[in-house]
Amino acid sequence: MEETSAVRRLDRLGVVLVVAGVAATLLPFIYVKANRIAAGKPVLLMQLLNQPSAIVLTVLLLSTALAVLLVRNVRLRLAIATLCLLALIAAIGLVATAFTPENSNVARMTPGGGFWLLFAVIGLVISDALVKIDLTPKMRIAALALYAFLLGIFLWSGLLDSLSIMKEFATRADQFWSQALAHLQLAFGSLAIAAVIGLPLGITCFWVPKLRAALLQGLSLIQTIPSLALFGILMLPLGYLATHVPLAAALGIRGIGAAPALIALVLYSLLPIVANTVVGLEGVDPAVRDAAAGMGLTRRQILTGIDLPLALPVILTGIRIVLVQAIGLVTVAALIGGGGFGVFIFQGLGQTAMDLVLLGAVPTVFFAFSSAVILDAVADSIRGPTA
Repeated sequence: MEETSAVRRLDRLGVVLVVAGVAATLLPFIYVKANRIAAGKPVLLMQLLNQPSAIVLTVLLLSTALAVLLVRNVRLRLAIATLCLLALIAAIGLVATAFTPENSNVARMTPGGGFWLLFAVIGLVISDALVKIDLTPKMRIAALALYAFLLGIFLWSGLLDSLSIMKEFATRADQFWSQALAHLQLAFGSLAIAAVIGLPLGITCFWVPKLRAALLQGLSLIQTIPSLALFGILMLPLGYLATHVPLAAALGIRGIGAAPALIALVLYSLLPIVANTVVGLEGVDPAVRDAAAGMGLTRRQILTGIDLPLALPVILTGIRIVLVQAIGLVTVAALIGGGGFGVFIFQGLGQTAMDLVLLGAVPTVFFAFSSAVILDAVADSIRGPTA
């Protein structure tokens, strides 16, 4: 009985994370490559214990594992895991510097599967601790800003410059920032257009139930079309329009490029916004609406003064889904000339250069994750503590 009780006291998620962390130490921590397309020599973390940074990291990994399993103080667990995350990032930078030959511009030091798995495990430990602390929406955004600031310090310090992804960035800095701007313009531009179209459609569906089923089914059908297929479907009519309508060509509407990507993203974004608008409006207490009507408020005044403010948290949830989805789908739009971080991903795949793939994938994940955290926090702040 005592043994069973002890096992039950262990955090099940913590046990899984510790097992995953142990497995990560058996995977390559870093690959030492002669050039950007070479397979490279895998190096385990255990093979690096002659380096101080690896020793410190190992000690903090063990401390984090013990904290996850045994420490009930969530804030202490968060502090230990944060130190471990910082040590992990510092260790990969220092190890990469140590293995890079002097005055070599072609050698590449690529983080291995062990590093990425440890990064994910420690990130989950930190996320779990932050959830258990139950931060307020403002504190969640502040925590995101703090971790982004700490990462920025590592990047600004030059500690990570020997990593292959940073060398790829150094040779493509101008292109990186231009593609980052294109990526964000497509993602946020499609979101803005979808919101302008989707909110009135959602309100109309709420007011006219007979229209709701047909419209939502049509938008659901669009969601079943693969992104590449939808891009291909849009290329032909837009190409025809650009050829026969000079004004369309002057506005930048072509069969390839940003136009088909933007239209496809808007079409994909409509269902979550329309559906969540309907659900949010249906969630408003009818008694509140009746009381407002009894006070002489018009239908429009009830909509703008009562319905939409009360439904806003649910609507923002749909917008969060749309934005995260759009940030991911923009990468695919690079195949039709839409630009964005997908340019680096597909160039890297074509050249068998995984470091170039990471240059496009890592910021995409960062922007998607950050957008989700911020919009969730905004929705919760509007919803209030009693929701």
